[in-house]
Amino acid sequence: MNKLGFILTSFLVALAIASSMLFVVDQRQFGVVFQLGQIKQVVTEPGLNFKLPPPFQNVSYIDKRLLTLESTDTEPSLTAEKQRVVIDWYVRWRISEPQEYIRNVGVNERAGALQLNRVVRNSFQQEVNKRTVNELLSTRREDLMADVKREVLEAVRGAEKPWGMDVVDVRITRVDYAESITASVYQRMEAERKRVANELRSTGFAEGEKIRADADRQREVIVSEAYRDAQRIKGEGDAKAAASFSEAFGRDPAFAQFYRSLDAYRASFAGKSDVMVVDPSSDFFKALRSSNVAK
Repeated sequence: MNKLGFILTSFLVALAIASSMLFVVDQRQFGVVFQLGQIKQVVTEPGLNFKLPPPFQNVSYIDKRLLTLESTDTEPSLTAEKQRVVIDWYVRWRISEPQEYIRNVGVNERAGALQLNRVVRNSFQQEVNKRTVNELLSTRREDLMADVKREVLEAVRGAEKPWGMDVVDVRITRVDYAESITASVYQRMEAERKRVANELRSTGFAEGEKIRADADRQREVIVSEAYRDAQRIKGEGDAKAAASFSEAFGRDPAFAQFYRSLDAYRASFAGKSDVMVVDPSSDFFKALRSSNVAK
């Protein structure tokens, strides 16, 4: 029984030692084998590998993928015209030489991100100081990112202690004024927009008054011409009517006199409540007294 236990224990110990001598490197990682604190081997290809059991050799892993570093600093920078702006940026980088990276930077990705953040921030501050806000926003934005990338690459590829990393791209995501002057900038923008709006409103009001005045003038001209034509037509009609009446009344003067008397009576007794006090013997009732009417 003791012999069986010894064999089982020995097998388990051997299995544990064998498992400690094997390690697997993922395709997304570098495998770095350390021997007594020194780099013994860097495994760049994925697969199963062998090493001595601890404490003789240990293995650590470093990410070999493309990493992203985003800005977290809100400290404003001064432009060429002394404007305080805040720039948000990001950097795409990767570890290219694990041995140099571990010797000069650190044993994990966080150490490289911290040092890279400092270098990129300083490069942006230096380049922003050379440019105006307009250049940062439009004309020289690409030049700024290219210059920052060049300076960062010079820093990480230094001749004395290269960092063992590669910077693929540097990009600006936002350029904005610092909070201390944002309110005043918005106020100036609002005042400028109001000025433009008032100018457009004044121009529109002047154009409207001009159009209304022209319309009023045309209306007066049209009304005057229409009244003139109406009066002319009315005059011609009155002349023709007068000529017709004269011709008709000339044929029978007595009838003409009677017809005019009827018009006078009709005009005099237009309302039911009208009252007239007239001498019956006056010429006004001559037509009513005439015996010819009954005939």
